[in-house]
Amino acid sequence: MKEELYPVIRQEEKPVMIQNRAGDMEYLTFPMLDEIPCIRHLFTTRLGGVSKGMFASMNLSFTRGDKKEDVMENFRRVGRALFAEPEAFVCSDQTHTVNIRVVTKEDMGKGLVRERDYKDIDGLITKEKGIVLSTFYADCVPLYFVDPVKKAIGLSHSGWKGTVGKMGPETVRKMQEEFGSKPEELICAIGPSICKDCYEVSGDVAARVEKCFSGNKKILEQVLFPKENEKYQLDLWKANRFLLEEAGVKSENIQITDICTCHNPNYLFSHRASMGKRGNLGAFIMLL
Repeated sequence: MKEELYPVIRQEEKPVMIQNRAGDMEYLTFPMLDEIPCIRHLFTTRLGGVSKGMFASMNLSFTRGDKKEDVMENFRRVGRALFAEPEAFVCSDQTHTVNIRVVTKEDMGKGLVRERDYKDIDGLITKEKGIVLSTFYADCVPLYFVDPVKKAIGLSHSGWKGTVGKMGPETVRKMQEEFGSKPEELICAIGPSICKDCYEVSGDVAARVEKCFSGNKKILEQVLFPKENEKYQLDLWKANRFLLEEAGVKSENIQITDICTCHNPNYLFSHRASMGKRGNLGAFIMLL
């Protein structure tokens, strides 16, 4: 693993993310979401689990070769941090779509202690209490959504495909449709993922980004940066922020991480930094 280039948490008066501990487990939260009394949320780090080797130690993937019993223990530790049992978790089935599932009590445990009866789901929303929405990462962008007025939440996975597919706006639209949420009342967060400096993409990806923003030069200059090798650097954090604002979310209601998975491979799983030899991080949110 390469060395960290930046400190994991910058020493600021008001940090963008807070480091927390529950037993041996270390996890991250957003101050803006911490202030909302009707939810709990977190984003895991690599620290405080029981997995070994390249999965060390808080791996939350059952499909990459880790021992099932170790992954289950890791989920139990996440549950203790959230004051939730494994039966409360509902897991996505991520395939880089913009498909969103409305989660109910009938879904509880699916993907963890029960088989899923759905597939190709990258976003989850609910207004039912006690359900832990769960999505998974190793460079892609986690998007958190809270409607403190209608008491509804959402959690979506947005890699470059999800971003150009407008996963953020799709989640906002789905919450409007299902719960009557108003975009201007939503509180959103863009979680730890690969940063612009680390994320080189090809010309065909750049073309999809240009199409996503309809050739808006002002925005493209802030999210897409051409290189001499005919590749580009892509800023997924800003791209998702612009898309949320386009969907009607207020700028002051969006908090963006400053923690890059690829710059911090000893602390966070990164697909690029590890060349695919890694586990998964998890994003979680629940209504109280």
